Amino acid sequence: MLSNREGQAVPQVTFHTRKGNEWVDVSTDQIFSGKTVIVFALPGAFTPTCSSTHLPRYNELAPVFVENGVDEIICLSVNDAFVMNAWAEDQHAENIRFIPDGNGDFSSAMGMLVDKDDLGFGKRSWRYSMLVKDGVIDKMFIEPDLPGDPFQVSDADTMLAYVAPEAALPKRVTVLSKPGCPHCTRAKTALQEHGYKFEEIELGSHGISFSSLQAVSGRGTTPQVFIDGTLIGGADELEQWLSA
Repeated sequence: MLSNREGQAVPQVTFHTRKGNEWVDVSTDQIFSGKTVIVFALPGAFTPTCSSTHLPRYNELAPVFVENGVDEIICLSVNDAFVMNAWAEDQHAENIRFIPDGNGDFSSAMGMLVDKDDLGFGKRSWRYSMLVKDGVIDKMFIEPDLPGDPFQVSDADTMLAYVAPEAALPKRVTVLSKPGCPHCTRAKTALQEHGYKFEEIELGSHGISFSSLQAVSGRGTTPQVFIDGTLIGGADELEQWLSA
């Protein structure tokens, strides 16, 4: 039975983490005491929804959360420390702290440990998020008890709407580039100088080709810059947009 624990203290658990080549035990108090912390828990590192949507959006919105009083954002999963560290490195999620709940102790005490035997996962965490203030759970967003892996309410945007409903969202910027392209470098420099973070999709990597560039942008030159889903164009068009 999934359990909503709003108003209750987080469970007292010791997490076995890895820092470098050393084991580092971290207690619940060390994570939550005297701080405002967001936790989003998910079924597993490297799994599709977790890697493509859940984690990246929390990482993207982390600066907005910090501006609105959140001290830290925790990603928690019933995986061991080695897997969580490898996932953190793969995702480049510099704004997120990855906590392994390897034995499922925290998830079990939260009433969120579920059976995923049908997927060969064994016991895993149900997907949820929560806002914790000085060790007490202020708000939980628990995914509905439906088959599969529902992802409707534990996302970063839902949490931000609770924490700071009037907060301005950062623009979502994507740069389609290719190695050695001076115009791509110019576009990325201009974005950085204006304080924009961006996702870069480089031709030649992960199967991205000029056909992909043409299919997405309708153009055959790089860079092609998208802001909030709208095609701005190349470096010249971007500089005009930024100056405006």
